[in-house]
Amino acid sequence: MAKASPVTRNDVAEYAGVSSAVVSYVVNDGPRRVAPETRERVLEAIRVLGYRPNATARALRMGTTQTFGLIVPDSGNPLYAELARAIEKEASARGYVVLQTNAGGDPTVERTKIAELVARRVSAIILATPTEEPELSETDVPVIALNRPVTGATSLIPEYREGARIGVEHLIGHGHERVGLVMGLDLTGWRPERELGWRDALEQAGLPEGPIARGTFTRQGGYEAGRRLLKADRPPAVFVSSDLQAVGVLRALHEARLDVPGDVAVLSFDGTAESEFSWPPLSVIRQPIERIAKDTVARLVDGQTGIEQVTYPTELILRRSCGCGEG
Repeated sequence: MAKASPVTRNDVAEYAGVSSAVVSYVVNDGPRRVAPETRERVLEAIRVLGYRPNATARALRMGTTQTFGLIVPDSGNPLYAELARAIEKEASARGYVVLQTNAGGDPTVERTKIAELVARRVSAIILATPTEEPELSETDVPVIALNRPVTGATSLIPEYREGARIGVEHLIGHGHERVGLVMGLDLTGWRPERELGWRDALEQAGLPEGPIARGTFTRQGGYEAGRRLLKADRPPAVFVSSDLQAVGVLRALHEARLDVPGDVAVLSFDGTAESEFSWPPLSVIRQPIERIAKDTVARLVDGQTGIEQVTYPTELILRRSCGCGEG
């Protein structure tokens, strides 16, 4: 049986009783205005006939693929999963699609991913927590970096240091005079802003630094760091640099038959959905993921990609793990 021919723009024009140029104006939203009733007739013809515009040809005509390349360190991390969803939602609302890939925090892999996305003619690249100084010299599309300042690109960054300070200050407000730290290992050499915020709060309260245990930004990393913290000198409160690590810390505390928050209060940074469903639910410093995603897409679509650094305040959300409330 012969394969049916694809529906063409001329087929849509004939069905709607208009010229093919009018169909083009409707599909491309310009450059000429189409009367509302005519536009609706064309859209109905597209629905009935199942017309699918040639995206490649359209990109060549318009000079843009309307595609954003998004590079994340780990798409399995709930933080980056939520960030990617938020960016995709905002991009879709503006007529763009998102092509996501992982770099694993490896500068070499990151450079390769950037080159691959440029070769695919993406309209822009979004680097979520890029390496310290990603190679952008050969990149001829706009670049926005999230969570970390990058030379030669607009950077949108949560206020890590201030957010951490506020979180640790809250733990101190519960009467804890020793607050430990579980801090993620960052192999790219970026300043540990969350650790600096922890130190700021202790210094302002006139308290000594509690014990520190470092590990990867994973559940396993948090679990192992939590166990080391307990073997060393268990503090009555712990600030954890990410939700994933905090879930691991909670496991270590439960295995040691310690009550949270009765024996050890816990507060973490990120505020992903995972923090709501741990036990007990985690008190967190929440990153403004939705706002950052919206601003990222708006800047790229509207051409606001001048080199600058923009910071965003975080939010303290109190739940049971620090001793606040029942949920």
